[in-house]
Amino acid sequence: MSESVAKPPAWVVEADRWFPKSNRSPFRARAFLRELLAGAKGGERYADSGELLLSELVTNAVVYGADRGTLIRVIVSLAEDGPLRIEVHDIGAGRPMPRQVGTEAESGRGLLLVKSLSSRWGCCPRVLGFGKFVWCEIPPADDQP
Repeated sequence: MSESVAKPPAWVVEADRWFPKSNRSPFRARAFLRELLAGAKGGERYADSGELLLSELVTNAVVYGADRGTLIRVIVSLAEDGPLRIEVHDIGAGRPMPRQVGTEAESGRGLLLVKSLSSRWGCCPRVLGFGKFVWCEIPPADDQP
């Protein structure tokens, strides 16, 4: 009898980029992802949700991460036939948690979007113990819940 072991996805596209902790970084991160997906076969199936969720995660790193002057690292991986994996690294402490906000609130819904549009998401400490990274996996548009 043989055991079946799930193989990790073979990443077709992997890229990373560093962004300054600034209000322009969500825009720049979206442009980075858009360019990456434009060059990947079937990349358009991830563009809408990918750009939205990347923007939310980078915005959280800018707003809640460590002091200005630090950098935010974005790592994007795309597996053949899905998923798109996005990681946003910062040196801020704490773990992000989705929260319930009132209908009049102008912010606070970013992680609820991440939770609802991704197939999986989470937060992990960075390797050397400085900060964290928040990640999500996004199915192709035709597979989304």
